Amino acid sequence: MSKEEYRVESDTIGPVKIPKDALWGPQTERSRNNFPSGELMPLAIIRAFLHLKKAAAESNVEVGDEPVEKGQAIEEAIDQLLKLDDHELRQDFPLHVLQTGSGTQSNMNVNEVVANLANKMHPNLDILPNDDVNRGQSSNDTYPTAMNIVAVEALDKLEPAVQHLIDELKIKQDKYWKTVKVGRTHLQDATPITFGQEVSGYISALKHDLSYIKELKPTLYELAIGGTAVGTGLNAAPGMTVKIADKLSKVYGHDFKVNTNKFWGLAHHSGIDVVHGALKTLAADMFKIAQDIRFLASGPRAGYHELNIPANEPGSSIMPGKVNPTQAEAVTMAAAKVFGNDTTITFACSQGNFEMNVYKTVMITAFLDSCDILTGTITGFADKMIAGLTVNAAKMDDLLESSLMTVTALSPHIGYHAAAKIAQTADKEGTTLKEAALKSGKLTEKEYDEWMDYMEMTNISQTNPEK
Repeated sequence: MSKEEYRVESDTIGPVKIPKDALWGPQTERSRNNFPSGELMPLAIIRAFLHLKKAAAESNVEVGDEPVEKGQAIEEAIDQLLKLDDHELRQDFPLHVLQTGSGTQSNMNVNEVVANLANKMHPNLDILPNDDVNRGQSSNDTYPTAMNIVAVEALDKLEPAVQHLIDELKIKQDKYWKTVKVGRTHLQDATPITFGQEVSGYISALKHDLSYIKELKPTLYELAIGGTAVGTGLNAAPGMTVKIADKLSKVYGHDFKVNTNKFWGLAHHSGIDVVHGALKTLAADMFKIAQDIRFLASGPRAGYHELNIPANEPGSSIMPGKVNPTQAEAVTMAAAKVFGNDTTITFACSQGNFEMNVYKTVMITAFLDSCDILTGTITGFADKMIAGLTVNAAKMDDLLESSLMTVTALSPHIGYHAAAKIAQTADKEGTTLKEAALKSGKLTEKEYDEWMDYMEMTNISQTNPEK
Protein backbone atom coordinates (compact mmCIF):
# COMPACT_ATOMS: atom_id res chain seq x y z
CA MET A 1 0.00 0.00 0.00
CA SER A 2 1.17 3.51 -0.78
CA LYS A 3 1.13 6.16 1.94
CA GLU A 4 -2.08 7.54 0.47
CA GLU A 5 -3.77 4.15 0.84
CA TYR A 6 -3.10 3.38 4.50
CA ARG A 7 -3.01 4.78 7.98
CA VAL A 8 -0.75 3.61 10.83
CA GLU A 9 -2.10 2.45 14.18
CA SER A 10 -0.37 0.66 17.02
CA ASP A 11 -1.30 -2.18 19.30
CA THR A 12 0.70 -3.71 22.16
CA ILE A 13 3.16 -5.26 19.70
CA GLY A 14 3.83 -2.20 17.57
CA PRO A 15 2.69 -0.12 14.55
CA VAL A 16 0.51 -1.63 11.82
CA LYS A 17 -0.41 -0.34 8.37
CA ILE A 18 -4.18 -0.46 7.88
CA PRO A 19 -6.19 0.37 4.72
CA LYS A 20 -7.12 4.02 5.04
CA ASP A 21 -10.91 3.66 4.99
CA ALA A 22 -11.16 0.37 6.90
CA LEU A 23 -13.14 0.45 10.13
CA TRP A 24 -11.05 -2.30 11.68
CA GLY A 25 -7.85 -1.77 13.62
CA PRO A 26 -4.39 -3.27 14.05
CA GLN A 27 -5.34 -6.65 15.54
CA THR A 28 -7.78 -7.32 12.70
CA GLU A 29 -5.16 -6.30 10.15
CA ARG A 30 -2.58 -8.61 11.70
CA SER A 31 -5.01 -11.52 11.53
CA ARG A 32 -5.97 -10.64 7.95
CA ASN A 33 -2.35 -11.05 6.93
CA ASN A 34 -1.38 -13.90 9.25
CA PHE A 35 -4.36 -16.17 8.47
CA PRO A 36 -5.38 -15.77 4.81
CA SER A 37 -6.66 -19.31 4.16
CA GLY A 38 -10.00 -21.07 4.20
CA GLU A 39 -13.54 -19.82 4.49
CA LEU A 40 -14.46 -16.49 6.01
CA MET A 41 -15.91 -16.20 9.49
CA PRO A 42 -19.68 -16.78 9.17
CA LEU A 43 -21.60 -13.53 9.31
CA ALA A 44 -24.05 -15.19 11.68
CA ILE A 45 -21.23 -15.20 14.24
CA ILE A 46 -20.54 -11.51 13.59
CA ARG A 47 -24.19 -10.56 14.04
CA ALA A 48 -24.37 -12.58 17.26
CA PHE A 49 -21.25 -10.77 18.47
CA LEU A 50 -22.86 -7.42 17.69
CA HIS A 51 -25.99 -8.28 19.65
CA LEU A 52 -23.82 -9.53 22.49
CA LYS A 53 -21.67 -6.38 22.53
CA LYS A 54 -24.79 -4.21 22.53
CA ALA A 55 -26.28 -6.18 25.42
CA ALA A 56 -22.97 -5.91 27.28
CA ALA A 57 -22.78 -2.14 26.77
CA GLU A 58 -26.35 -1.68 27.99
CA SER A 59 -25.75 -3.96 30.97
CA ASN A 60 -22.48 -2.30 31.93
CA VAL A 61 -24.23 1.08 31.94
CA GLU A 62 -27.07 -0.30 34.05
CA VAL A 63 -24.74 -1.73 36.71
CA GLY A 64 -22.66 1.46 36.71
CA ASP A 65 -19.55 0.00 35.13
CA GLU A 66 -19.63 2.00 31.87
CA PRO A 67 -20.19 5.74 31.38
CA VAL A 68 -23.65 6.35 29.93
CA GLU A 69 -22.33 8.39 26.99
CA LYS A 70 -19.91 5.68 25.91
CA GLY A 71 -22.43 2.91 26.35
CA GLN A 72 -24.99 4.74 24.22
CA ALA A 73 -22.40 5.49 21.53
CA ILE A 74 -21.46 1.80 21.36
CA GLU A 75 -25.13 0.87 21.05
CA GLU A 76 -25.68 3.40 18.25
CA ALA A 77 -22.71 2.12 16.29
CA ILE A 78 -23.88 -1.48 16.66
CA ASP A 79 -27.41 -0.59 15.57
CA GLN A 80 -25.96 0.96 12.41
CA LEU A 81 -23.91 -2.17 11.70
CA LEU A 82 -26.89 -4.47 12.28
CA LYS A 83 -28.82 -2.61 9.58
CA LEU A 84 -26.26 -3.59 6.93
CA ASP A 85 -26.96 -6.44 4.54
CA ASP A 86 -24.51 -9.33 4.33
CA HIS A 87 -22.48 -7.85 1.48
CA GLU A 88 -22.10 -4.52 3.25
CA LEU A 89 -21.32 -6.13 6.60
CA ARG A 90 -18.63 -8.36 5.11
CA GLN A 91 -16.59 -5.29 4.10
CA ASP A 92 -15.74 -4.66 7.75
CA PHE A 93 -15.34 -8.27 8.86
CA PRO A 94 -12.80 -9.94 6.56
CA LEU A 95 -11.26 -12.56 8.85
CA HIS A 96 -11.06 -16.29 8.29
CA VAL A 97 -12.24 -19.24 10.35
CA LEU A 98 -8.76 -20.71 10.51
CA GLN A 99 -7.29 -18.23 12.95
CA THR A 100 -6.68 -18.54 16.66
CA GLY A 101 -8.87 -21.33 18.00
CA SER A 102 -10.37 -19.09 20.67
CA GLY A 103 -11.74 -16.65 18.09
CA THR A 104 -9.77 -13.81 19.70
CA GLN A 105 -9.13 -12.00 16.44
CA SER A 106 -12.79 -12.04 15.44
CA ASN A 107 -13.76 -10.75 18.87
CA MET A 108 -11.24 -7.95 18.41
CA ASN A 109 -12.42 -7.36 14.84
CA VAL A 110 -15.87 -6.61 16.28
CA ASN A 111 -14.43 -4.51 19.10
CA GLU A 112 -12.31 -2.44 16.70
CA VAL A 113 -15.04 -1.87 14.14
CA VAL A 114 -17.59 -0.87 16.77
CA ALA A 115 -15.10 1.44 18.51
CA ASN A 116 -13.98 3.15 15.31
CA LEU A 117 -17.53 3.64 14.08
CA ALA A 118 -18.63 4.96 17.48
CA ASN A 119 -15.70 7.40 17.45
CA LYS A 120 -16.72 8.60 13.99
CA MET A 121 -20.19 9.25 15.29
CA HIS A 122 -18.97 10.71 18.61
CA PRO A 123 -15.40 12.01 18.08
CA ASN A 124 -15.19 13.53 21.53
CA LEU A 125 -15.63 10.29 23.49
CA ASP A 126 -12.44 8.34 22.65
CA ILE A 127 -14.03 4.88 22.78
CA LEU A 128 -11.47 2.08 22.98
CA PRO A 129 -11.88 -1.48 21.62
CA ASN A 130 -10.53 -3.29 24.70
CA ASP A 131 -11.45 -0.95 27.54
CA ASP A 132 -14.93 0.05 26.38
CA VAL A 133 -16.46 -2.30 23.77
CA ASN A 134 -14.88 -5.36 25.38
CA ARG A 135 -15.53 -4.21 28.96
CA GLY A 136 -16.17 -7.10 31.33
CA GLN A 137 -15.57 -9.61 28.55
CA SER A 138 -12.87 -11.67 26.86
CA SER A 139 -12.74 -13.67 23.67
CA ASN A 140 -12.77 -16.78 25.82
CA ASP A 141 -16.35 -16.20 26.97
CA THR A 142 -17.78 -14.06 24.15
CA TYR A 143 -16.92 -16.47 21.35
CA PRO A 144 -18.52 -19.54 22.98
CA THR A 145 -21.54 -17.37 23.81
CA ALA A 146 -21.83 -16.40 20.15
CA MET A 147 -21.37 -20.07 19.21
CA ASN A 148 -24.40 -21.13 21.21
CA ILE A 149 -26.52 -18.27 19.94
CA VAL A 150 -25.88 -18.99 16.27
CA ALA A 151 -26.33 -22.72 16.82
CA VAL A 152 -29.79 -22.06 18.26
CA GLU A 153 -30.58 -19.71 15.36
CA ALA A 154 -29.56 -22.37 12.85
CA LEU A 155 -31.75 -24.98 14.55
CA ASP A 156 -34.66 -22.53 14.43
CA LYS A 157 -34.37 -22.63 10.64
CA LEU A 158 -33.81 -26.39 10.39
CA GLU A 159 -36.77 -27.49 12.50
CA PRO A 160 -39.47 -26.04 10.16
CA ALA A 161 -37.73 -27.67 7.18
CA VAL A 162 -37.95 -31.10 8.83
CA GLN A 163 -41.59 -30.50 9.77
CA HIS A 164 -42.32 -29.44 6.19
CA LEU A 165 -40.92 -32.73 4.88
CA ILE A 166 -43.00 -34.63 7.43
CA ASP A 167 -46.10 -32.80 6.19
CA GLU A 168 -45.35 -33.64 2.55
CA LEU A 169 -44.72 -37.29 3.40
CA LYS A 170 -47.97 -37.37 5.38
CA ILE A 171 -49.86 -36.46 2.20
CA LYS A 172 -48.28 -39.44 0.40
CA GLN A 173 -48.84 -41.72 3.38
CA ASP A 174 -52.57 -40.96 3.43
CA LYS A 175 -52.96 -41.12 -0.34
CA TYR A 176 -51.26 -44.50 -0.67
CA TRP A 177 -52.21 -46.03 2.67
CA LYS A 178 -53.91 -48.96 0.96
CA THR A 179 -51.64 -49.30 -2.08
CA VAL A 180 -50.16 -52.78 -1.61
CA LYS A 181 -46.64 -53.59 -2.80
CA VAL A 182 -43.83 -56.03 -2.15
CA GLY A 183 -41.95 -55.50 1.07
CA ARG A 184 -38.19 -56.05 1.04
CA THR A 185 -35.65 -57.13 3.63
CA HIS A 186 -31.95 -57.84 3.00
CA LEU A 187 -32.59 -56.51 -0.55
CA GLN A 188 -34.74 -59.61 -1.10
CA ASP A 189 -38.49 -60.00 -1.55
CA ALA A 190 -40.47 -60.13 1.69
CA THR A 191 -44.14 -60.10 2.68
CA PRO A 192 -46.53 -57.41 1.40
CA ILE A 193 -46.68 -53.90 2.76
CA THR A 194 -48.54 -50.82 1.63
CA PHE A 195 -46.62 -47.85 0.34
CA GLY A 196 -48.41 -45.73 2.94
CA GLN A 197 -47.08 -47.99 5.66
CA GLU A 198 -43.60 -47.71 4.23
CA VAL A 199 -43.84 -43.92 4.20
CA SER A 200 -45.17 -43.91 7.76
CA GLY A 201 -41.82 -45.35 8.83
CA TYR A 202 -40.05 -42.42 7.22
CA ILE A 203 -42.38 -40.01 8.99
CA SER A 204 -41.83 -41.67 12.35
CA ALA A 205 -38.05 -41.49 11.90
CA LEU A 206 -38.21 -37.76 11.15
CA LYS A 207 -40.58 -37.09 14.03
CA HIS A 208 -38.17 -38.82 16.37
CA ASP A 209 -35.24 -36.86 14.92
CA LEU A 210 -37.12 -33.59 15.39
CA SER A 211 -37.93 -34.49 18.97
CA TYR A 212 -34.27 -35.31 19.67
CA ILE A 213 -33.21 -31.89 18.39
CA LYS A 214 -35.86 -30.05 20.38
CA GLU A 215 -35.11 -31.99 23.56
CA LEU A 216 -31.36 -31.35 23.32
CA LYS A 217 -31.56 -27.75 22.11
CA PRO A 218 -31.97 -26.16 25.59
CA THR A 219 -28.42 -27.17 26.53
CA LEU A 220 -27.32 -24.47 24.09
CA TYR A 221 -29.19 -21.84 26.12
CA GLU A 222 -26.42 -22.00 28.74
CA LEU A 223 -24.08 -19.14 27.93
CA ALA A 224 -20.41 -18.80 28.86
CA ILE A 225 -20.52 -15.00 29.12
CA GLY A 226 -19.21 -13.88 32.49
CA GLY A 227 -16.44 -16.47 32.62
CA THR A 228 -13.99 -14.05 30.97
CA ALA A 229 -10.44 -15.42 30.69
CA VAL A 230 -10.43 -18.70 32.63
CA GLY A 231 -13.88 -19.08 34.18
CA THR A 232 -13.37 -17.06 37.36
CA GLY A 233 -15.24 -14.00 36.07
CA LEU A 234 -12.38 -11.60 36.75
CA ASN A 235 -13.21 -8.06 35.48
CA ALA A 236 -16.90 -8.78 34.90
CA ALA A 237 -19.07 -6.46 36.96
CA PRO A 238 -21.51 -8.13 39.38
CA GLY A 239 -24.97 -8.47 37.86
CA MET A 240 -23.77 -7.70 34.34
CA THR A 241 -24.13 -11.20 32.91
CA VAL A 242 -27.68 -11.82 34.14
CA LYS A 243 -28.73 -8.63 32.41
CA ILE A 244 -26.94 -9.70 29.23
CA ALA A 245 -28.80 -13.03 29.21
CA ASP A 246 -32.14 -11.26 29.70
CA LYS A 247 -31.45 -8.90 26.82
CA LEU A 248 -30.29 -11.66 24.48
CA SER A 249 -33.34 -13.73 25.38
CA LYS A 250 -35.58 -10.87 24.20
CA VAL A 251 -33.62 -10.47 20.96
CA TYR A 252 -33.66 -14.15 20.02
CA GLY A 253 -36.84 -15.39 21.68
CA HIS A 254 -35.11 -18.09 23.71
CA ASP A 255 -34.52 -18.40 27.44
CA PHE A 256 -30.77 -17.93 27.61
CA LYS A 257 -29.12 -18.52 30.98
CA VAL A 258 -25.81 -17.62 32.60
CA ASN A 259 -26.16 -19.57 35.85
CA THR A 260 -23.86 -22.29 34.60
CA ASN A 261 -20.35 -23.51 35.36
CA LYS A 262 -18.03 -21.13 33.50
CA PHE A 263 -15.03 -23.45 33.67
CA TRP A 264 -17.13 -25.92 31.69
CA GLY A 265 -18.42 -23.18 29.40
CA LEU A 266 -14.93 -22.11 28.32
CA ALA A 267 -13.13 -25.44 28.17
CA HIS A 268 -15.92 -27.75 26.97
CA HIS A 269 -18.52 -27.41 24.24
CA SER A 270 -20.59 -30.44 25.13
CA GLY A 271 -23.83 -28.80 23.98
CA ILE A 272 -22.53 -28.24 20.46
CA ASP A 273 -21.24 -31.81 20.36
CA VAL A 274 -24.37 -33.54 21.63
CA VAL A 275 -26.79 -31.48 19.55
CA HIS A 276 -24.74 -32.12 16.43
CA GLY A 277 -25.06 -35.80 17.28
CA ALA A 278 -28.80 -35.35 16.76
CA LEU A 279 -28.07 -33.65 13.42
CA LYS A 280 -25.95 -36.64 12.44
CA THR A 281 -28.86 -38.93 13.33
CA LEU A 282 -31.18 -36.81 11.19
CA ALA A 283 -28.66 -36.97 8.34
CA ALA A 284 -28.45 -40.76 8.66
CA ASP A 285 -32.23 -41.10 8.49
CA MET A 286 -32.41 -38.68 5.56
CA PHE A 287 -29.76 -40.71 3.74
CA LYS A 288 -31.83 -43.87 4.21
CA ILE A 289 -35.07 -42.22 3.10
CA ALA A 290 -33.48 -40.61 0.04
CA GLN A 291 -31.75 -43.88 -0.80
CA ASP A 292 -35.03 -45.81 -0.62
CA ILE A 293 -36.87 -43.32 -2.80
CA ARG A 294 -34.24 -43.25 -5.51
CA PHE A 295 -33.96 -47.04 -5.63
CA LEU A 296 -37.75 -47.51 -5.73
CA ALA A 297 -37.84 -44.98 -8.58
CA SER A 298 -34.99 -46.65 -10.50
CA GLY A 299 -35.64 -47.52 -14.09
CA PRO A 300 -37.91 -46.83 -15.84
CA ARG A 301 -37.39 -50.13 -17.68
CA ALA A 302 -34.48 -51.84 -15.96
CA GLY A 303 -35.08 -51.00 -12.30
CA TYR A 304 -37.77 -51.29 -9.62
CA HIS A 305 -39.82 -48.42 -11.09
CA GLU A 306 -42.40 -48.58 -8.33
CA LEU A 307 -42.25 -44.80 -7.99
CA ASN A 308 -42.36 -41.94 -10.49
CA ILE A 309 -40.22 -38.93 -9.61
CA PRO A 310 -40.51 -35.39 -10.99
CA ALA A 311 -38.29 -34.42 -13.92
CA ASN A 312 -36.68 -31.26 -12.54
CA GLU A 313 -33.91 -30.98 -15.12
CA PRO A 314 -32.40 -33.00 -17.98
CA GLY A 315 -30.64 -36.00 -16.48
CA SER A 316 -27.85 -36.44 -18.97
CA SER A 317 -25.77 -34.44 -21.40
CA ILE A 318 -25.63 -37.41 -23.77
CA MET A 319 -28.70 -39.59 -23.07
CA PRO A 320 -31.90 -37.84 -24.20
CA GLY A 321 -34.97 -38.11 -21.98
CA LYS A 322 -33.12 -39.31 -18.90
CA VAL A 323 -34.52 -38.39 -15.47
CA ASN A 324 -32.23 -38.64 -12.46
CA PRO A 325 -33.06 -38.54 -8.71
CA THR A 326 -31.01 -35.39 -8.19
CA GLN A 327 -32.77 -34.18 -5.06
CA ALA A 328 -32.09 -37.53 -3.41
CA GLU A 329 -28.47 -37.31 -4.47
CA ALA A 330 -28.18 -33.84 -2.93
CA VAL A 331 -29.56 -35.20 0.35
CA THR A 332 -27.11 -38.10 0.43
CA MET A 333 -24.16 -35.82 -0.32
CA ALA A 334 -25.29 -33.44 2.41
CA ALA A 335 -25.47 -36.39 4.79
CA ALA A 336 -21.92 -37.36 3.91
CA LYS A 337 -20.76 -33.84 4.80
CA VAL A 338 -22.68 -33.91 8.07
CA PHE A 339 -20.99 -37.19 9.00
CA GLY A 340 -17.63 -35.52 8.35
CA ASN A 341 -18.63 -32.44 10.31
CA ASP A 342 -19.59 -34.64 13.23
CA THR A 343 -16.13 -36.17 13.25
CA THR A 344 -14.60 -32.67 13.15
CA ILE A 345 -16.78 -31.47 16.02
CA THR A 346 -16.19 -34.55 18.15
CA PHE A 347 -12.43 -34.22 17.77
CA ALA A 348 -12.51 -30.46 18.28
CA CYS A 349 -14.64 -30.83 21.39
CA SER A 350 -12.08 -33.21 22.88
CA GLN A 351 -9.35 -30.58 22.64
CA GLY A 352 -10.25 -28.53 25.69
CA ASN A 353 -6.77 -28.22 27.16
CA PHE A 354 -6.82 -26.94 30.73
CA GLU A 355 -9.05 -23.83 30.96
CA MET A 356 -10.03 -23.37 27.30
CA ASN A 357 -10.91 -25.20 24.13
CA VAL A 358 -8.92 -23.84 21.19
CA TYR A 359 -10.93 -25.35 18.32
CA LYS A 360 -13.94 -23.10 18.74
CA THR A 361 -13.95 -21.48 15.31
CA VAL A 362 -13.78 -24.68 13.28
CA MET A 363 -16.28 -26.37 15.58
CA ILE A 364 -19.09 -23.84 15.16
CA THR A 365 -18.42 -23.46 11.44
CA ALA A 366 -18.90 -27.21 10.99
CA PHE A 367 -22.10 -27.06 13.05
CA LEU A 368 -23.51 -24.20 10.99
CA ASP A 369 -22.56 -25.95 7.77
CA SER A 370 -24.50 -29.04 8.82
CA CYS A 371 -27.58 -27.01 9.72
CA ASP A 372 -27.43 -25.03 6.50
CA ILE A 373 -27.04 -27.94 4.12
CA LEU A 374 -29.63 -30.05 5.93
CA THR A 375 -32.12 -27.18 5.89
CA GLY A 376 -31.59 -26.57 2.19
CA THR A 377 -31.52 -30.14 0.94
CA ILE A 378 -34.45 -31.27 3.11
CA THR A 379 -36.54 -28.38 1.80
CA GLY A 380 -35.57 -29.20 -1.79
CA PHE A 381 -36.28 -32.89 -1.25
CA ALA A 382 -39.75 -32.07 0.11
CA ASP A 383 -40.70 -29.55 -2.58
CA LYS A 384 -38.99 -30.92 -5.67
CA MET A 385 -39.21 -34.67 -5.11
CA ILE A 386 -41.74 -35.78 -2.51
CA ALA A 387 -44.44 -33.25 -3.50
CA GLY A 388 -44.45 -34.54 -7.08
CA LEU A 389 -43.94 -38.21 -6.24
CA THR A 390 -46.49 -40.75 -7.55
CA VAL A 391 -46.68 -44.52 -7.47
CA ASN A 392 -46.60 -46.87 -10.44
CA ALA A 393 -49.45 -49.06 -9.23
CA ALA A 394 -49.30 -51.41 -12.21
CA LYS A 395 -45.64 -52.21 -11.58
CA MET A 396 -46.33 -52.71 -7.89
CA ASP A 397 -49.11 -55.19 -8.75
CA ASP A 398 -46.93 -57.09 -11.23
CA LEU A 399 -44.09 -57.47 -8.73
CA LEU A 400 -46.51 -58.48 -5.99
CA GLU A 401 -48.12 -61.15 -8.18
CA SER A 402 -44.75 -62.61 -9.06
CA SER A 403 -43.41 -62.53 -5.51
CA LEU A 404 -42.72 -65.87 -3.82
CA MET A 405 -42.73 -64.53 -0.28
CA THR A 406 -46.51 -64.22 -0.14
CA VAL A 407 -46.27 -67.95 0.53
CA THR A 408 -45.72 -66.87 4.14
CA ALA A 409 -49.51 -66.53 4.47
CA LEU A 410 -49.84 -70.29 3.87
CA SER A 411 -47.49 -71.28 6.72
CA PRO A 412 -50.13 -71.17 9.51
CA HIS A 413 -52.33 -73.49 7.45
CA ILE A 414 -49.95 -76.04 5.90
CA GLY A 415 -46.74 -75.53 7.92
CA TYR A 416 -43.49 -73.70 7.33
CA HIS A 417 -41.66 -76.53 5.56
CA ALA A 418 -44.51 -77.32 3.16
CA ALA A 419 -44.85 -73.61 2.33
CA ALA A 420 -41.09 -73.33 1.74
CA LYS A 421 -41.19 -76.30 -0.63
CA ILE A 422 -43.96 -74.64 -2.64
CA ALA A 423 -41.91 -71.44 -2.99
CA GLN A 424 -38.80 -73.38 -4.00
CA THR A 425 -40.74 -75.39 -6.57
CA ALA A 426 -42.25 -72.26 -8.12
CA ASP A 427 -38.82 -70.63 -8.31
CA LYS A 428 -37.13 -73.71 -9.76
CA GLU A 429 -39.82 -74.50 -12.33
CA GLY A 430 -40.62 -70.89 -13.23
CA THR A 431 -44.30 -71.27 -12.40
CA THR A 432 -46.60 -69.10 -10.37
CA LEU A 433 -46.91 -69.61 -6.66
CA LYS A 434 -50.52 -70.69 -7.11
CA GLU A 435 -49.58 -73.36 -9.64
CA ALA A 436 -46.91 -74.76 -7.35
CA ALA A 437 -49.27 -74.67 -4.38
CA LEU A 438 -52.02 -76.58 -6.13
CA LYS A 439 -49.51 -79.06 -7.54
CA SER A 440 -48.32 -79.81 -4.00
CA GLY A 441 -51.74 -81.14 -3.03
CA LYS A 442 -51.52 -79.38 0.34
CA LEU A 443 -54.50 -77.09 -0.31
CA THR A 444 -57.40 -76.47 -2.68
CA GLU A 445 -57.81 -73.56 -5.07
CA LYS A 446 -60.58 -72.19 -2.88
CA GLU A 447 -58.30 -72.30 0.17
CA TYR A 448 -55.46 -70.68 -1.74
CA ASP A 449 -57.64 -67.78 -2.91
CA GLU A 450 -59.02 -67.32 0.60
CA TRP A 451 -55.67 -67.37 2.37
CA MET A 452 -53.75 -65.39 -0.27
CA ASP A 453 -55.24 -61.96 0.58
CA TYR A 454 -52.50 -59.38 0.03
CA MET A 455 -54.23 -56.58 1.89
CA GLU A 456 -54.93 -58.84 4.83
CA MET A 457 -51.23 -59.72 4.93
CA THR A 458 -50.34 -56.08 5.54
CA ASN A 459 -52.32 -56.14 8.81
CA ILE A 460 -53.59 -52.73 7.71
CA SER A 461 -56.47 -52.67 10.18
CA GLN A 462 -54.05 -53.01 13.09
CA THR A 463 -51.45 -50.53 11.85
CA ASN A 464 -51.32 -47.06 13.37
CA PRO A 465 -49.51 -44.57 11.13
CA GLU A 466 -49.09 -42.13 14.01
CA LYS A 467 -46.74 -44.41 15.95
